[in-house]
Amino acid sequence: MIINICFHGIGVCVREREQGESRYWVREPHFLRILDEIAMHRDVRVSFDDGNISDVTVALPAMQARELFGTFFALAGRLDDPASLNTSDLQLLRRNGMTIGSHGWSHISWRGMTDDVAHHELVDARAALIEASRGAVDLAALPLGSYDRKVIGRLEHCGYTTVYSSDRFRARPDSWFQARFSVTADDTRESIREMILHRPNLGDARNVLASAVKRVR
Repeated sequence: MIINICFHGIGVCVREREQGESRYWVREPHFLRILDEIAMHRDVRVSFDDGNISDVTVALPAMQARELFGTFFALAGRLDDPASLNTSDLQLLRRNGMTIGSHGWSHISWRGMTDDVAHHELVDARAALIEASRGAVDLAALPLGSYDRKVIGRLEHCGYTTVYSSDRFRARPDSWFQARFSVTADDTRESIREMILHRPNLGDARNVLASAVKRVR
């Protein structure tokens, strides 16, 4: 089993795009210490959601310094936003061995989408990110951690090879559906170490069951 750890923004959230976003921004000193801890564990995989510019200004050099690799889930609709990853940034990440995935177009919930909106979020966004990053985009991360059976079915139909959620439990390395633990502003190196070394218990079983229910509802 592996543990997927997901970051969002690094530094200070100057302007929230969604209510509560700042809760998922980690100050740089904490981020660097957390990466030091992650580098000590071979069963940890790292990813970044939302495509914030801190992914290249802070995360990339820090990952390189620790010989870590990760997946960066970008938003196609923010490629022209100065606060977000652009075409050159995505190509820079690729050149340095990082993987590019899709987080959709507009950072909206994928539940309850019309067919037209679903095509824009799952197909058009992917095509735009493929062109921008000059490489394959086969992975997707669920915006806002929201999904149901229809969302899962659409992602399967679109041919995504792996889908990442925000559910908090360990995953099998080769599983199509990958649960993740999101780092918050309150986390420290010590709390992440505890998360990584944590032994599964009843609470984890509840998270697995809740995820299974969402996939069939």
